[in-house]
Amino acid sequence: MPTPVTIIGAGLGGLTLARVLYVHGIPATVYEAESSPAARAQGGMLDIHEENGQAALEAAGLMDEFRGLVLEGREATRVLASDGTVLYDDDSTRGRPEVLRGELRRVLLASLPAGTVRWGHKVSATRALGEGRHEVVFADGGTVVTSLLVGADGAWSRVRPLLSGAAPEYTGVSFVETYLFDADTRHPATAKAVGGGAMFALAPGRGIQAHRENGGTLHTYVALTRTQEWFAAIDFTDAAAAAARIAGEFEGWAPELTALITDGRTPPVLRTLHALPAGHRWDRVPGVTLLGDAAHLSAPNGEGANLAMYDGAELAQALAAHPDDTEAALTAYEQAMFPRSTEAATDGTQLHELLFGDDTPHSLINMFTGQDRPHEKA
Repeated sequence: MPTPVTIIGAGLGGLTLARVLYVHGIPATVYEAESSPAARAQGGMLDIHEENGQAALEAAGLMDEFRGLVLEGREATRVLASDGTVLYDDDSTRGRPEVLRGELRRVLLASLPAGTVRWGHKVSATRALGEGRHEVVFADGGTVVTSLLVGADGAWSRVRPLLSGAAPEYTGVSFVETYLFDADTRHPATAKAVGGGAMFALAPGRGIQAHRENGGTLHTYVALTRTQEWFAAIDFTDAAAAAARIAGEFEGWAPELTALITDGRTPPVLRTLHALPAGHRWDRVPGVTLLGDAAHLSAPNGEGANLAMYDGAELAQALAAHPDDTEAALTAYEQAMFPRSTEAATDGTQLHELLFGDDTPHSLINMFTGQDRPHEKA
């Protein structure tokens, strides 16, 4: 029997790993801190790239299910000036179909045997026991000992310290997340401004980015280059006051744009952006590895979920290719993962400069039109 795999984290990366392991007959157990699949919202739209995310779903045998999730037309992209003027508009497809993260996670969960995911298992610590064995300690006092541990537990991974002393650092940019529902009926001017897919309204150091999800739902991330202390001074428990404070940073902008901040039907949620050092890597430690944000957290650039899923598929396939040599499998996986994650992190840094640097929004438009496209990614 292949060595059973213990996976910490039931995000897209951990679930893809578990699914591709299952396809190859390798047993795995996933431990997840959340109490159930419906414990919290799972984020917004994802564009799934052919070269990594779709390749991972192909390895998982889930391409038909994936195609059933695609929301047609959501690849459309437009860039607006602060007064609402359309500067760039493209409704063509680019081979990166859009799906809702929560729906994709649901498909992955449904593809696993019952009991694969153990809900309500929040990890409080991990420790090495020697000879490639590790103990995972849960918040309720329970423990599990494993000979093959994978940290798929995101930015603040409890598994990462077994391999690396690196910790995420604040990027200097935070997002404030808002939603408008039934926008075509309740907020027609804003719905028209956003269009059928993604909308970017940008200025140096700030921006309003919105995406149409199902029907008339508009999901917005308001970006501001501010210190964490600046955001800490805002009382986000007072939704109206917090929205007004954030909207105040966009004084003079078109009302159909600022309505994405002030007219939301849910409280605004602060999302601080952190990143691991670009090029983060570690020396091989027997019996343990990382994938996704636990391994290579970077500023959002459209690659995070895709890379996590690809990591999971690649790791599973490496283990299947080396059934009698776990260390050879982990070495092969890591040596391929390190350079691709470094390239993605570098691209992410460049993209954030295009989005929020001194030349925005023209720098972003130049990228969309092919005049300045870092590594051909967007």
